Amino acid sequence: MRQGILWAAGGTGFTFLMTALGAGTVFFFRGSVQAGLQRVFLGFAAGVMVAASVFSLLLPAMEEAEAAGVPGWQPAAGGFVVGIAFMLALDRLLPHLHLNEQEPEGLPSGCRRTTLLVLAVTLHNIPEGMAVGLAFALAAQHGDPGALSAAWALALGMGIQNFPEGAAISLPLRQAGFSRWRAFRNGAASGAVEPVFGILVAASAGSVQPLMPWLLAFAAGAMLYVVVEELIPEANLGQHSHSGTLGVMAGFLVMMVLDTALG
Repeated sequence: MRQGILWAAGGTGFTFLMTALGAGTVFFFRGSVQAGLQRVFLGFAAGVMVAASVFSLLLPAMEEAEAAGVPGWQPAAGGFVVGIAFMLALDRLLPHLHLNEQEPEGLPSGCRRTTLLVLAVTLHNIPEGMAVGLAFALAAQHGDPGALSAAWALALGMGIQNFPEGAAISLPLRQAGFSRWRAFRNGAASGAVEPVFGILVAASAGSVQPLMPWLLAFAAGAMLYVVVEELIPEANLGQHSHSGTLGVMAGFLVMMVLDTALG
């Protein structure tokens, strides 16, 4: 279990670092991310998360269940539904504001607009951290080099799409009048939740190993909720364009190749 926690800390630490590096672009650029480029980034993140949900979470969940003598679809479907319900509850309760939206979601709060924007990104980083943490916990349980490579492939894919997310927070904050350091801190902080949840689920997985298929499917359901609720709609805002769609396809392709080539 300890090894899985250490690996999860390393993997989610990497994804957090990529968010911080993206936020660090505020020290080099003055403006915000252009709308067309932002759609590509959002689409790419959606594609990565869809592929990760299938190849890194749902398929391993079914394999784990079948190895234990349980029909693979049962924990995969059950965990998937619970993951959706979890994110739906967070979406309804946590105050947050999506990019390009005027009205915040969640419970009423006195938080400023910038804080709500950071909370929106933090919200969808939760299942990403869980997914990476569970992948490393699974690798530690099996002691399989292939599973460890697959976990690192997942962390790499998540890290790649976290870079533009950090920039998408810090650059608008700088444009809104924040100092560069304050804009950077807020952008980086949005990714800090990934190590927290990644380590928590890795630690939990060691004591509830029979529930691993459910946990993997839970993370998949949570991530796909974020994709459908937030990323794909935001990737297609504005005038009709193929940029968001092509971003989704590119993200899916990159994550699929990473998972199958390194797994």
